[in-house]
Amino acid sequence: MTDPHDRRAAASRSAAARGVAARAAARRRRITGRVALALAAALTLSLTGYGWAAYHGVVSGLQVSDVLDGQSTSSGGDTNILIMGLDSRLDENGNPLPKDIYNSLHAGDQQDGGYNANVLMLLHVPGDGGKATSISIPRDDYVPLAGCPDNVCKGKIKQEYGLAFDEKAKQLVSQNVTDKSQREQQARDAGRRAEIDTVRKFLGDVPIDHFVEVTLVAFFEIAQVVQPITVCLNEDTQDSYSGANFRAGQQEISAEQAVEFVRQRRDNVHPSLNFTDLDRERRQQAFIASLAYQLKQGGTFTNPAKLQGIMDVAKQNTAVDSSLDLLALAKQASSLTGGNVSFVTLPVDHFGKSPSGEDVNFVNTGQIQSLVAQLLSGAPVPTPAAYVTPMTHSSSVPAPPPALSGGGIPCVK
Repeated sequence: MTDPHDRRAAASRSAAARGVAARAAARRRRITGRVALALAAALTLSLTGYGWAAYHGVVSGLQVSDVLDGQSTSSGGDTNILIMGLDSRLDENGNPLPKDIYNSLHAGDQQDGGYNANVLMLLHVPGDGGKATSISIPRDDYVPLAGCPDNVCKGKIKQEYGLAFDEKAKQLVSQNVTDKSQREQQARDAGRRAEIDTVRKFLGDVPIDHFVEVTLVAFFEIAQVVQPITVCLNEDTQDSYSGANFRAGQQEISAEQAVEFVRQRRDNVHPSLNFTDLDRERRQQAFIASLAYQLKQGGTFTNPAKLQGIMDVAKQNTAVDSSLDLLALAKQASSLTGGNVSFVTLPVDHFGKSPSGEDVNFVNTGQIQSLVAQLLSGAPVPTPAAYVTPMTHSSSVPAPPPALSGGGIPCVK
């Protein structure tokens, strides 16, 4: 017959073991939640839309690239992450998307788009825990292109990726590389490396510690996970090209409408609104701020189904560098989604035509590099009047709007 004391001791040990197991499981859930929070913060900050090494299998499956190996890094614990959003209608492996996705995107099919980096943002996260800054680079800025890909030495900053991709792809074909996946990834790495070099030099040789790359479908699919999404507009607006049709004021939108919201660049019903490239940048910033706020407020990171949905999106449609410490970023993700980030758009001097006849943004490089140095130094974000010189050109450009702060639902044009 078992001694009662032994039974009590065994029960105590069993309860203790259950307690340890429960605490371990809770810790795993917290880690998973923080990892997903960091991932969602980066995805939303890339229009989500970012190697992240696997941690207990949480993020295994992401496309990882070593294009930043050997590059200079930030000092003082600061981190600079370049976020690139491609206009490709293919997945990260170069394969066509399901037909229903193309129908939902209202953006053509695999024959449309390309490898332009239509979204370029530099996310600066200070090592001292201070406020982060997201710097938007207008996609049509006319700049020198690193390496003169396809013999093009100057063009829109967004074009560097696609030109370098094309140059490398043709080289691989000439070398009889027949594996489609191998060609795709090597060509993408060439595009990533070239785009990063061009952005780094354009901003004043700033170190870029990490990159995150997403395709258009990643943005759509994360919007599907968290929809409806609340946005706010100053005026009624409509655009038959993107499908946008929004009323003034705060409203909830679906994932399909979210794509229309961030892609709208004209209003063919209210032409007086006069959309520019800078307005599209502002839409992207406002959407990111709104989505990050809702992720924080709406309980997304305590919802296992939504957590898994975010992770699944990332694995299918995201590429990152091989050295990003995901858990370190996770420690800062709560403050990012909590509104501790400012959004700034780089100024444009004037609109005009390139020698090849393309519509481009002409910029004052010295002015931009001075502004970026100020932003990365931790100094207060200046007002546009402090860094935009008076216009002297006929094709005038409105000054960038004031910095936008996270932590709420901002209203935009």
